[in-house]
Amino acid sequence: MVGIVLVSHTSALALEVARLAHALAPEKASIAVAGGTADNEVGTSADRIRMAIEVVNQGDGVVLLADIGSSVLTARILVEELGDASITLADAPLVEGAVAAAVVAGAGAPFSEVLASAEEARGARKL
Repeated sequence: MVGIVLVSHTSALALEVARLAHALAPEKASIAVAGGTADNEVGTSADRIRMAIEVVNQGDGVVLLADIGSSVLTARILVEELGDASITLADAPLVEGAVAAAVVAGAGAPFSEVLASAEEARGARKL
């Protein structure tokens, strides 16, 4: 199963997005969170992202979704450092992308489809 990592400036936000994604996906996807800094302050931790990737990486790929600013930058740098094409940051909104990715990953879709689903959420109109 493709893993999903939610990267946020706070652990509370990442946990709640994971909770929502699990609630809306018909099958439980493999989701880990990387929110806040090592001392639980607002910020982003490359070590937390790395650990979250290790938790959900079952060999089928990992899609990362990030909220804003430094979480995006930190995730991008870490993905580049890892140099593994099956671990990537989706160009997608955190909430909508997480739900879309969770639904597709939970159904057992391959990495490319999970990533595409998350990124398609970027264009979802609300009005």
